[in-house]
Amino acid sequence: MKAYLHRYLKVIDRFIIGKYLGTFVFTMGVFIVVSVVFDVSEKLDNFLNKHATFHDIVFQYYAGFIPFYLNMLSPLINFLAVILFTAKMANQTEIVPILSGKASFNRFLRPYFIASTIIFIVSFFANVYLIPYTNHLKNDFENANGITDNDPTKSQVHMQIDKHTYVYLENYDQTNHTGYQFIMEKFNGDTLREKLTASTINYDSVKRVWSLKNFNVKYVNGLREKYLANVPQKDTVLDMHPTDFIVYDNVYAAMSLKELNKNIDKEKLRRPEVLNNLYFEKYHRFIYPLSAYVLTVLGVALSSRKVRGGVGLPLGIGILLCFAYIILEKFAIVFSIKGGVPPLFTVMIPNAMFGLLGYYLLLKAPK
Repeated sequence: MKAYLHRYLKVIDRFIIGKYLGTFVFTMGVFIVVSVVFDVSEKLDNFLNKHATFHDIVFQYYAGFIPFYLNMLSPLINFLAVILFTAKMANQTEIVPILSGKASFNRFLRPYFIASTIIFIVSFFANVYLIPYTNHLKNDFENANGITDNDPTKSQVHMQIDKHTYVYLENYDQTNHTGYQFIMEKFNGDTLREKLTASTINYDSVKRVWSLKNFNVKYVNGLREKYLANVPQKDTVLDMHPTDFIVYDNVYAAMSLKELNKNIDKEKLRRPEVLNNLYFEKYHRFIYPLSAYVLTVLGVALSSRKVRGGVGLPLGIGILLCFAYIILEKFAIVFSIKGGVPPLFTVMIPNAMFGLLGYYLLLKAPK
């Protein structure tokens, strides 16, 4: 293996790959240590008040927290790592001899692409398989210990549970599994055939049925109507669950790819308004790792020129571009979920725009 690497990877390749991956891992370690320290100081009171065990904090919460933020910050850390060691090489006049020794600029870029491919492969498999599992651990801990302050229950929920049946629920209390102001309407085409209204509806988690109490039903058959008032009680099976009325932050990010596809098929009928959110999460997992290539090209083009001031100027520009990338990605999510823009298009916007910028700067880079 060593002989194979020495045959196909020259000294300059091994040098740049080692610098690249070494700087990347070191920078990532610094970021995650700082993130964990700040998070512990912020949530220490929550951990103590909820009597969370040390095992759960380390192997459930932080086992999800660390991969989540490593994955989220990896493109930006990658970008800063490339700028740091490439600008240092340019400042120490190490790039000029490489390009002067009959090596083309494309040949100079080869070790960068090899290193970014390694990062891409790790990031891809993490996004598709590892991160959903660790997000699930983190979300379970936060929800069980009340770490999040947001009210997870949804209000005024409209939902289609089959081709002919529509339901509405004013609000839902997850502590006693009770919904309030429930309406269910059944249609035959565009014609209303049955309307049921109940002030409360309770879910029996043992029998897995919904219990209706003191409800009213109106049956419609052409011009004839039948009305039943104050029916004492009825247990019924409905294709809806308490989880349909409860939503937590990052709930889709904690789903496996199989669960995402299953929910997409289900929500096409029940709640089409959340489809863009689901599709965005699905496409994001496959396209987000491509930032390893995009930001590598941009980082090399930006920092391969020797400038006055050393590493400071390229690093400052790189930090500004990092913030621009984050803002652009957040806007892309809003455009998809709130603006109705196709998710596949919006998820590609950050990489496409920064890729064009990197290509332009690459053409202008000294060769």
